[in-house]
Amino acid sequence: MDLVANFQRQIEQFEELGSPMYADLLRRVVDDYELGGVSSRILAGCEDLPQDYVVALPLLGAVHRMVLTGEAPELAVFYPSVGGEWDPVLGWEAFEQLLSARVPELRSLLSQVPQTNEVGRSIALYGGLLRLLEDMPLPVRLLEIGSSAGLNLRADHYRYLADGESFGPADSPVVFEDAWSGRSLVPAPGLRIAERVGSDVAPVDALSSGGALTLTSYVWPDQAERLERLRGALAIARSVPADVRREDAVSFLRNVELSEGHVTVIWHSVMWFYLKPDEQAEALGLIDALGERATSTAPLAHLRLEHDRRTPDSEVEFLIVLETWPGGSRQVLGSSGAHGLPVQWE
Repeated sequence: MDLVANFQRQIEQFEELGSPMYADLLRRVVDDYELGGVSSRILAGCEDLPQDYVVALPLLGAVHRMVLTGEAPELAVFYPSVGGEWDPVLGWEAFEQLLSARVPELRSLLSQVPQTNEVGRSIALYGGLLRLLEDMPLPVRLLEIGSSAGLNLRADHYRYLADGESFGPADSPVVFEDAWSGRSLVPAPGLRIAERVGSDVAPVDALSSGGALTLTSYVWPDQAERLERLRGALAIARSVPADVRREDAVSFLRNVELSEGHVTVIWHSVMWFYLKPDEQAEALGLIDALGERATSTAPLAHLRLEHDRRTPDSEVEFLIVLETWPGGSRQVLGSSGAHGLPVQWE
């Protein structure tokens, strides 16, 4: 891995996705690394990691966790997530001092895959369900692979404001302003999710304090709206049950069966790239085989938000794609930002 190039790409993402604090902080980490500072000791050996591994996220997440737990009070005064304000000079000094004091601990955490559960991606799921129910007005069995904590399995309990209308419960603590644009969606007051089941190789318990802390630590500290949505979603999780199993995607899909009188929806978002090519092929084969057994009274839908191309020559986008059986029809419903906002329906 070219570590500096890897960090530069992440800096660009922080800038594009609205985290000037993390963009500035990571630039300083790069400078420190190239000058042989404490960052070089923590990151030693990361050059051997796969090129697409995002090293910055576990490092920044581990430090944010220390801030959230009160272990780093000198740094906390610069973190907006706990009421502080970022200062490029003094903030970096406090960050560097923390790195120097926790080198072994931070080195041990770099190999951990970040566990996020971006609630904003529920917009793609909820809107996709509305589009699906236009043709398949049945109760939904919602099955998610790569669920993390399963917060998106509660998508129907969030509130979406768009087109001058409100969708979802009016008293929801999770509210998406200007949730989408483009094609208007038809409210579905009869939407009923009869089953909520997910799988993940390392699921996070949304009901535990440790699980909530893990999810919060991976939200960028200067993004107040994301933090507020996450906290609202964690509150909803305490009253809306969902079963998230410790199981890889292929193993989970092997055991999926259709259900008479329900539409079975297999859903996933921004997790496909974690699967190896042979795992992707097997997962798609299992979904296709299930689709061949689908009927009009026990249909199947594969709904996804992933980094994809419309055609082999197209630019990569975050596309919302819906495939349904019987019939195996495939439709691009729209596109979104990396964190789910904004969604553009087509």
